[in-house]
Amino acid sequence: MGKVILAEAAATLIGDGAIITVSSSSGLGCPDAVLAAIGERFRRTGHPRSITSLNPIAAGDMYGIKGIDHIAEEGCLARILAGSYPSGPSSAEPPLIWQMITGNRIPAYNIPSGILFDMHREASAKRPGVLTKVGLDTFVDPDRDGCAMNARAAAQPVVSKIEFAGDTWLYFPAIVPQVAIIRATTADERGNLSFEHEGAYLGAMEQALAAHNNGGTVIAQVKRLALEGSLKPHDVRVPGILVDHIVVAPDQLQTTHTIYDPAISGEIFRPLASFAAPDFGIQKVIARRVAMELADGWTVNIGFGISANVPRILIEEGLHGSITWVIEQGAVGGIPLLDFAFGCSANAEAIVASPHQFIYFQAGGFDASLLSFLQIDQSGSVNVSKLSAKPHVTAGAGGFVDITARARKIVFSGLFNAGAKLSIRGSTLAIEKEGKVQKLVPEVEHVSFSGRRAVAQGQDITYITERCVMKLTAQGVMVTEIAPGAQLERDILAQAGFPLRVAPDLKLMQANLFDPEPYGLTLRPARIMREAAE
Repeated sequence: MGKVILAEAAATLIGDGAIITVSSSSGLGCPDAVLAAIGERFRRTGHPRSITSLNPIAAGDMYGIKGIDHIAEEGCLARILAGSYPSGPSSAEPPLIWQMITGNRIPAYNIPSGILFDMHREASAKRPGVLTKVGLDTFVDPDRDGCAMNARAAAQPVVSKIEFAGDTWLYFPAIVPQVAIIRATTADERGNLSFEHEGAYLGAMEQALAAHNNGGTVIAQVKRLALEGSLKPHDVRVPGILVDHIVVAPDQLQTTHTIYDPAISGEIFRPLASFAAPDFGIQKVIARRVAMELADGWTVNIGFGISANVPRILIEEGLHGSITWVIEQGAVGGIPLLDFAFGCSANAEAIVASPHQFIYFQAGGFDASLLSFLQIDQSGSVNVSKLSAKPHVTAGAGGFVDITARARKIVFSGLFNAGAKLSIRGSTLAIEKEGKVQKLVPEVEHVSFSGRRAVAQGQDITYITERCVMKLTAQGVMVTEIAPGAQLERDILAQAGFPLRVAPDLKLMQANLFDPEPYGLTLRPARIMREAAE
C-alpha cells in the first residue's frame, strides 16, 4: 500500500517550474482529481508556480470535466504545449485556458498530437528530438506560425526547419517532463496498471517512460486498487516499475457524462439496431455523399463533424463491416461514437496506444480519411484549427495534421457557407436564404492542411458540401458535381471567395441522396478504386 496517496499529497509532488505531462482526451481518460488537487493547492499556498504542461490531446472539456482549467491561473501555469484544447459552443464563456491564450498571458502552442507523442518517445530514449515532414507548409511550419498560438509563443519558437541528408525537415527538440500524470482503471499494490474500463490507452505508457527515464515522477489516477500480483500480465498496459504513486478516485467518469458504458471498453458488443440512424436533413445528405467515396475493404480514419455519421449511414444501408474505422485515440474497428463519447468506439475489434495509431497515420498506412473543414482556399488548403473571432469553438488541430500529411485520399465535408437557410423539397436542395459567412475564401486563416503540398504529393482530395462536390487539381479547386435544385452560377460560383473551375463533364449529384429512404449505397471493390486512382 506504500504507493497509494491522496490527491492532495500528489499535488505536493509538483515543484515550482516543473514540466508536467498529462494523459487525456477531453473527458476520456482525464486524471481530473489530481489536476483539481494541484489547482486547489496553488490557490491555498501559491505553489506550484510556473508549470509547463504538455497535453498531447486536450485535458478536459467545456461540459463538466475541467481538466487543464484547474491549473489555468496566473502564476501557476507558465506555458502550455498541446495537441488540442477544451472547446465548445461560442455562446458559452471561454475556458480559462483560452482566456490565458488569447490574452497573451502565457506562451501557448498547438503541436500536432502525433508529433507531441513522438517528442515524448525521444525524451524517453534521451535522443535530441523529432525530425519529421508532418506539418510542412501548414501552421506547424516556421515559415508560417511555427505552432505558436500567440505573440509570446512566437517569441519562443519550439520548431525549426533544417536540412538533413539532402532533404528538408521540421525539427522539434525533445522536452523532458519531470512529472507524468496518467490515468487507468485499476492499479495493484505494486503500481501495475490495467485499463479495462477505459475507452482508450492514449499515451500513458509513453508519457510515463518520458518522466521515469529522466528521473521524474509518475502519478497514476485509478478507479480502484487490487491485490499485488492479481492483474494478469497481458492486461497490464503500464508496469508498476514506472509508477511511483497511485491516487484512487472511485468516482472518475469513463468519459464526459458517462459513468461507464461496457461497449466502450469492449466488455459487451451492442446490437447494431441500438445505433440510431442520423435524422434526415442536409447534414445526412452530405454524409451519404461522403460514403460514396469509399471502397469495400478499406481502412478509414474518421474525424469529428458531419463525416462522423458515415458509419451509421453504412449501418442503415446494410453495409456495416465493409469498412474498418480507425480513430486517433486508438480504437480499430467497431463504430465510432458521437457527442460526449467522441474519441471512443463501441464494438471495437482492437484498441491500440494512441502514439502507435499516430505512427500508422503519419506514414499513410490507411486508405482514406473523412474530415471536416471550416475554410477552404484557392490553393485547396483547409483550416480546421483556428477562428480568431471565436477561438474556443475549435479545439486546435489535434491529430488532423498527422493524419492528413500523407493520407492517400481525404474527403473533407461541410456546409458550403455558414448561416444559410436550407431545406429539401421533392428530392432537390432548396436554398431559402443565403449564408453571410463565406467558407470558400481567398486565403484560409490557418493552414491546417496544405493544398500545395497535397498536389505535389499526388494526394486524392475531395470536398463535399450540400450543393456541390469539388476536387483538388493542379490548376485549382474544381466543381465536379452539383446538387439537384442548385444553380451553378448563383449558388456556387458567386458564393465562393475565389474563382472555381468547373469540370467539362459536370454531373448531377445522385437525386435519391435527397430522399429520406435508404438510397441503395454500394461500395466498389478496393481494387477498382485503386486502378481508377492510378
